[in-house]
Amino acid sequence: MKILIATEKPFAKAAVDGIASIAKEAGHNLALLEKYSSAEELYKAVSDADALIVRSDKVTKEVIDAAGNLKIVVRAGAGYDNLDLSACTQRGIVAMNTPGQNSNAVAELAIGMMIYMSRNSFNPGTGSELKGKSVGIHAYGNVGRLVAKLAKGFDMKVLAFDPFVDKTAIINDNVTPVDSIEELYEKSDFLSLHIPATPQTKGSVGLNLLNRLPKGGCLVNTARKEIINEAELIMAMEKREDIKYVTDVATENHATISEKFGKRVFATPKKMGAETAEANINAGLAAANQIVRFFETGDKTFQVNK
Repeated sequence: MKILIATEKPFAKAAVDGIASIAKEAGHNLALLEKYSSAEELYKAVSDADALIVRSDKVTKEVIDAAGNLKIVVRAGAGYDNLDLSACTQRGIVAMNTPGQNSNAVAELAIGMMIYMSRNSFNPGTGSELKGKSVGIHAYGNVGRLVAKLAKGFDMKVLAFDPFVDKTAIINDNVTPVDSIEELYEKSDFLSLHIPATPQTKGSVGLNLLNRLPKGGCLVNTARKEIINEAELIMAMEKREDIKYVTDVATENHATISEKFGKRVFATPKKMGAETAEANINAGLAAANQIVRFFETGDKTFQVNK
């Protein structure tokens, strides 16, 4: 089988070498398309591929249509909104992600952002400490659990809301579950977002929730920009001169927001959540191993288009 790695933003060399070793040992051929600049390059490269590994690259219906032999596509990372799941399903292509491989990197970034905003963006002036502050975890999945664990190391009070996770499991982690999203925002000095971008969550964080943050509250977004209602974010920050917003996924009109609110907002220049050597390698190797198991045994454990 031919496995194609198609990455506009390439994996680390160690990750590519590891994927190549896994593919070779399993008897598969590996092809590499890096730093491509047009969709046409991807269409051509994927035309005879049996498996595809991507990072944040968009696997659209057009990509699927160009891939006559494709049987599986794996997004090396947790989020998979860059995959056209409907097109994959219609063609009988298995779509997967690699949950958990980037989680620690994202969790550490979330804590780093809290420190950055607490310490006055590392500018002169008096900041504050994380110790004794409350952090609310909005969605208690792989990343949320790790943020909770790290926050407890800073002696923070940790709260969580996730209707899909049993409260007993949250309590067992020495984390306090709350009964509603509204309660979570009302009690959190820092609100750490970890919900996926779905039709139900897109635009769901807006004025109603942001206005519930305590005085000096800070929203920390290492999830997806689509879950923020940007117009209402501006309204909330205009209404509440004390609240802050820090994000790994810049808003569409970030330049305007940054100019308007100054040090109360910060966005990384490019999504940095998974940008560690460890996460890069872990996700790439996981993708390769999942493809090998799929071809050898039909394993679809991490399929996301069921």
